[in-house]
Amino acid sequence: MLPRRRLTGSLRASLLVATAIVCASSLFAEDFGGAAKVLVMTGRVSIFRDNYEVAVNVGTVVQPKQLIVTGPNGYAKFELADGSTFEVFQDAKVVFRPTIGLLDLLDVWIGHVKVYIEHKNGPNYNRVTTQTAVISVRGTVFDVAVEDEDTTLVSVDEGVVGVRHALLPGNEVQLLAGQSLRVYKDQPLARNVDKGPGIRMALRAAAQAAYEALARRGVGAAGAPTGGGSTGGTAQGDKGKGGSTGNTGGTSGSTGGAPPPPPPAPPNP
Repeated sequence: MLPRRRLTGSLRASLLVATAIVCASSLFAEDFGGAAKVLVMTGRVSIFRDNYEVAVNVGTVVQPKQLIVTGPNGYAKFELADGSTFEVFQDAKVVFRPTIGLLDLLDVWIGHVKVYIEHKNGPNYNRVTTQTAVISVRGTVFDVAVEDEDTTLVSVDEGVVGVRHALLPGNEVQLLAGQSLRVYKDQPLARNVDKGPGIRMALRAAAQAAYEALARRGVGAAGAPTGGGSTGGTAQGDKGKGGSTGNTGGTSGSTGGAPPPPPPAPPNP
């Protein structure tokens, strides 16, 4: 039997420090991997941390289960560790990753979000929920707008999403690029999918004000109609990440050169 050796005080301390560093690194990697970072923003954007409202700035990291709130002129774009992004437009309340460890990305209480799922490395399963709908995605670009507590609008720019009713039984409805669907709280999921451009044009027009506000500040945003990003039906997953902000901060910072002016807003549907 080998003799037992006692650890010296210095060796014991070194091992404890090394263990603490490994644990801290693991926790940091886990938190960063499940978090979202603010890429660009304008107007009032806040998160609720420990039940306190905290204003966010460019670079702020949002952790799972935190509530994101935007004001009447608020807009923010967030990036995930895998390169996926999502935009939160004005007058919205959205919980980021409401269930840790599952596929849930967002729980939209009210307002309009646009999601760009990165899928260059294959299917990327995510889910967005509302009070009336469950939207399942693998890699696509789509909008979700909770118009009121009874109605959810889902519209797909690229790829395929599956939509099912959150409260009533029934089969999932698949939406392809260019298709839209409204989900009503007390009605079974409709099979008459809207294939016209009107809904997508209305969603784009509603987002135009936020994009123009960014352009006036000289900030380019992926998804905004400025040189670096994509608009409407262009997927970030296929075109790469859009314009970033560099040193933009809060509601007053700006980047280097101003992007080209945005095109005119599309006509009302």
